Amino acid sequence: MAVLGFDTSNYTTSVAYFDGVDGVNCSQLLPVKAGALGLRQSDAVFHHTKSLPELSGRLFSHLGGARIEGIGVSTRPRAVEGSYMPCFLVGYSHAKLLSDCLGVPLFTCSHQQGHIAAALWSAGAMELMEEPHLAWHLSGGTTELLLVEPEGRNVRCQRIGGTTDISAGQLIDRTGQRLGLPFPAGKALDALSRESSCADFCQVKCHSMEFSLSGMENKIAQYADVHSAADTAAYALRTIGRVVRQATQNAQKDFPGLRVVFSGGVASNSMLRRMLSSPESVFAQPQFSTDNAMGVAILARRLLEG
Repeated sequence: MAVLGFDTSNYTTSVAYFDGVDGVNCSQLLPVKAGALGLRQSDAVFHHTKSLPELSGRLFSHLGGARIEGIGVSTRPRAVEGSYMPCFLVGYSHAKLLSDCLGVPLFTCSHQQGHIAAALWSAGAMELMEEPHLAWHLSGGTTELLLVEPEGRNVRCQRIGGTTDISAGQLIDRTGQRLGLPFPAGKALDALSRESSCADFCQVKCHSMEFSLSGMENKIAQYADVHSAADTAAYALRTIGRVVRQATQNAQKDFPGLRVVFSGGVASNSMLRRMLSSPESVFAQPQFSTDNAMGVAILARRLLEG
């Protein structure tokens, strides 16, 4: 039973195909003007509307005569009351039209649930869909530590920790802007940090599983005034890695024995992956850490199977 998945997040347009074993994901970053730190929702909606036909055409050209039996789409950032962003309406409208045209069921999920499914599938750890586990959603807009539990063929995510203000991704992008890097700055900051041999970091207070990153922006600016760009990149990433690791260790005391999944674009960073690696850690393949529709397609296939 083959399915399609659509995900139109704030920065990436994605469409994917999944047949239960293998899949293909086609994604495209939304264009952001040089020096800017994001997009207005109206601009994101426009660019998704423009990008989806090209991406779906690219995907469908590889599928031949594959029979599609279900459509999945992310409709909101998180599966909690009040979670809403207009950009997800673009994916939903395309997915609904296609499901009506093909006469196949439409399955909805959250962007966050899609991230977790993509992480588990790409890491070869789909058994965790049936078990409680911990998961970090580390992205441009979200830094949340979640308790994830099975809910039918999907998962239920309860926030138990993370940032109380700006996300790790926002701190990375603001650091990148100061260093003159393109937005989003994750990949460029990662590459730049590899040129540093510096071990500096800033100690961020972690209260149980919660912490604040907003004060780090000024500290990074002060550090950048007297250190190289490479050392500044490493300083910012090492600081994030240390506080995320501390929150993880605190969570493992409250939830002993649970494995920890790392998803979201920030989780593809090579320094953070080294710092957060442990016998309990589960990392998505880097291409499935960033925003993608593969997890949405995987969830649609699971829901189709019932």
